[in-house]
Amino acid sequence: MGHSVRLLILRHLHSRETWVVFFILGFIMMNFPFIHIFYSPRRFFGIPLLFLYLMLGWMISIFVIWLFVKAIDLPDEENGERP
Repeated sequence: MGHSVRLLILRHLHSRETWVVFFILGFIMMNFPFIHIFYSPRRFFGIPLLFLYLMLGWMISIFVIWLFVKAIDLPDEENGERP
């Protein structure tokens, strides 16, 4: 069951629309409204919120890129071979 869910998610990430949506989402998350929300003197476990927001966003974006690379490596549905 878990393998089929993972395969379904990776197949969905293979589409160009998903790439565009994630690019736009990343662009929006790194612009004024969101940066301004986290730009404050508050700290979380001694770490400034803006720094934490940027580092977590960076790690999540690397994970999403890794998922896209895994989706590219999947074989085609029609002939069962790699693209």
